[in-house]
Amino acid sequence: MSGPFAHRKAINRRPVGVCVSFQLVQPATPDEAVGLLAKAPAGEISVLGGGTDLLFDIDQGRASPRQVLSLRKLPWRYARWEGATLVVGSTLPLRALEMDRRVQQQLPGLWEAIRDVGSPALRSRATLGGNVGRCAPASDLLPMLIALDARVRILGPSGVREHPIDLVLQESRKTSLGPAELIESIIFPSAAPSCYVWQRVQPVNDISQVGVATAFLPDAPHWRIALGGLQPRARRLSEAEAVLRSARPTHLEQELAAQEAARRAEFVTDRRATESYRRRLVAVMVRRALQTTVERMPGPRGPRKAAR
Repeated sequence: MSGPFAHRKAINRRPVGVCVSFQLVQPATPDEAVGLLAKAPAGEISVLGGGTDLLFDIDQGRASPRQVLSLRKLPWRYARWEGATLVVGSTLPLRALEMDRRVQQQLPGLWEAIRDVGSPALRSRATLGGNVGRCAPASDLLPMLIALDARVRILGPSGVREHPIDLVLQESRKTSLGPAELIESIIFPSAAPSCYVWQRVQPVNDISQVGVATAFLPDAPHWRIALGGLQPRARRLSEAEAVLRSARPTHLEQELAAQEAARRAEFVTDRRATESYRRRLVAVMVRRALQTTVERMPGPRGPRKAAR
């Protein structure tokens, strides 16, 4: 470089990768989309929802599809309440849920998890369906979906099936979906006091070292505790849940549940944090999330007092 700006360093030194060409297909109906997936040879077609992960994977050379099937024209860009049940179409941007006051009031943990995903620009593209399909271990959304007992409605050649989120998630970039199946919607059965907390090196545009989701499901009724940042994926900690025997657990029960969660969490050491550091974080974060969830319950605030 020459001229007056020759002394300045290049802003982006990342080498240019190999340019990948592909055919973009935009089916107009769900049946057409399923038909295209069923006909495509294995590994030659990728599904595009919000695109926040797929396009990055293509750019980095982790994916090289011959076809990219866009879901943009499918009628799955919605959020509707059916009584106390929230049904979210798989292509609805997270930003729409973030701006929904009823979501914030009735599913506060979900609203917090959505708000904590990247930047407003990213949330204007990213979707719940894409996050479930990606199944990233460090996802901020999956622990909350597990804690809220969300269900996934799946469309494929054999019709529609519906499963709890825990039966759909497997590991990074792998779910129980068949090769010609698509996520149609995510279903949250009922409103629930809930909370999501996380720990990151940088608050914005970073991946959480640990994510903790707690919820009290009044229809069951029982507590749910789920962690993100685990390998191979986010999961429930039923052993810690078993310590919480009432809707308003005592401070001692909350402390015991937090310690049990820290003991049971299957963390690994990676470039973001050590296993021991994550374990210490969990004890603090579970205690904090449980206390916040209790405070969000209707009626008297605070935990019940322990029996003398």
